[in-house]
Amino acid sequence: MPVHKVRPDISVLNDSLEVPGIGHLPVNSFVLHASQPVVIDTGLGLPDRNFLELVASVLDPVDVRWIWLTHPDRDHTGGIFDLLAAAPEARVVTTFLSVGYLSCERPLPLDRLYLINPGQTLDVGDRTLMGFRPPLFDNPGTVGFFDDRSGACFSSDCFGGPMPSAELARADDVSAVGEEDLRAAQLLWATVDSPWVQNVDAQKFVGSFQPLREREPELILSTHLPPAPGITGAMIDRLGSAAGAPAFVGPDQAALEQMLAGFEPSGGGHQPAPGTPG
Repeated sequence: MPVHKVRPDISVLNDSLEVPGIGHLPVNSFVLHASQPVVIDTGLGLPDRNFLELVASVLDPVDVRWIWLTHPDRDHTGGIFDLLAAAPEARVVTTFLSVGYLSCERPLPLDRLYLINPGQTLDVGDRTLMGFRPPLFDNPGTVGFFDDRSGACFSSDCFGGPMPSAELARADDVSAVGEEDLRAAQLLWATVDSPWVQNVDAQKFVGSFQPLREREPELILSTHLPPAPGITGAMIDRLGSAAGAPAFVGPDQAALEQMLAGFEPSGGGHQPAPGTPG
């Protein structure tokens, strides 16, 4: 899994997943090298991933002071308990709803929580992080943030888009993606990840981007997109058109059976689905 610095004080911990029929979805976590270091989300929980090892490639985990969990979906929480064990002074920054969500499976330790709501701030020593609700989200506990020192916006799932290839999903800069491909990817992801967008009032939805317009972050860091410097305005305009877009309709049982039939070897017999042991 590639790791790179998008800014001197921000490391991108990149991963990706191939989603059949959609593309290669980036799954990024980040390390903010503040005077009180912050890890933003904790990656996939798949057996072949070692998130703690990935963090250790850029920062001694014992030095982590904050783990900002933008929301509790599984592609954001894979390494959270391993990281909490390795970083005894770290606290989890998240919302009341996210804590409740996680308590259905494995509760977070309450004495290590720091609850935050949109509009509230967190002082991490050399900078202030301000929480905000991204305009697009798939979980009601979502809170991204603005970093007043680096000028970056950590937008959680918002602005994401599946890439045409694994190489592009691992790109250091979204400018590697063609403009039309990027537009199609982001509008597709808007309807996949936030299906409610088809029912919103268009004017109110466009208004929900106002905090981003006011802040004018120079860099957008989304979980599901390569880093996007210098194009915030264009991306806001693009996603603003998603209101009322038709809902994404996924494959049904007939399509699944057709895919499974494609896995059958020509000579007959059983062949495991990709990614499963033989």
